[in-house]
Amino acid sequence: MSRRKTSWANLAGLALAMALLARPALAQHMRQRFDEAGRRVILPERIERIVSLAPSITEMLFALGVDSRLVGVTQFCDYPPAAKSKTSVGEVINPSLEKIAAAKPDLVLATTAGNRRETVAAIERLGIPLYGLNPRSVEDVLLSIRTLGELLAVPDAADKLESGMRSRLAAVEVRLAGRPRPRVLFVLWLEPLMSVGRQTFVHDALARAGAESVTATRPEDWPRLSLEEVLRQDPDYLVLTHSPALERRLQALRTDPVWGSVRALRENRVILLDEAVLRPGPRIVEAIEQLARALHPEVFLQ
Repeated sequence: MSRRKTSWANLAGLALAMALLARPALAQHMRQRFDEAGRRVILPERIERIVSLAPSITEMLFALGVDSRLVGVTQFCDYPPAAKSKTSVGEVINPSLEKIAAAKPDLVLATTAGNRRETVAAIERLGIPLYGLNPRSVEDVLLSIRTLGELLAVPDAADKLESGMRSRLAAVEVRLAGRPRPRVLFVLWLEPLMSVGRQTFVHDALARAGAESVTATRPEDWPRLSLEEVLRQDPDYLVLTHSPALERRLQALRTDPVWGSVRALRENRVILLDEAVLRPGPRIVEAIEQLARALHPEVFLQ
């Protein structure tokens, strides 16, 4: 647990605990857990109404077959398509507290990767239990699925989902065994130039897809890079997510005398991934498969 603690752990749930002590009859039907950020959370025994504050969490809930309990999602929760018909509580970064409260959830699910500490504290002040997920690796995503299966009393569905994901990951691993690993630069954004550090689920996904990230030694989650560093690393591939603005800027860089000297651009080795797939949710396996096929096409043609 200590490995996955974040600064969220500093947010005490004292108001909720005091409220429960004041209502002993209600407290008898509650349970205590520590979430993935190391916070103590008091949860109801039965969870029938859920607000999800991240697209990846919404995908998990649909995959677990508990989407009928979703009474609130963010405006970016777009998969599966049915998620868009759920009541929106606003943005991931700054959701509407009024809409969350109006949904009368038994539980709010959030993630350290996208939700602010201020949002967490405000929801706790409303007396609403909030459980935080902290996906730092693909294994953490699988752990979150198993945890949600337990919390929501659907362990069989979680076991089935996890087993299917592990089987697909193992199939990729077998295909890539012994293959050379091309050096890649994952570009999160171009201006400023940002990539991924070694303690992120994206870094883990790159490794599982048979790549060696040129920023693997960076301790920051989302390190900023200089153009000089890119030139020094001279990656074999650039990996980006689909974004019209990002792709337009990349096209302009192809004619830039400095950027144009980067091997990946010079040899047109640019891989575009679906941004919606590269989330710490059930479809992370699909992202790994897409990337592995792009980096090692000869293996997947066999």
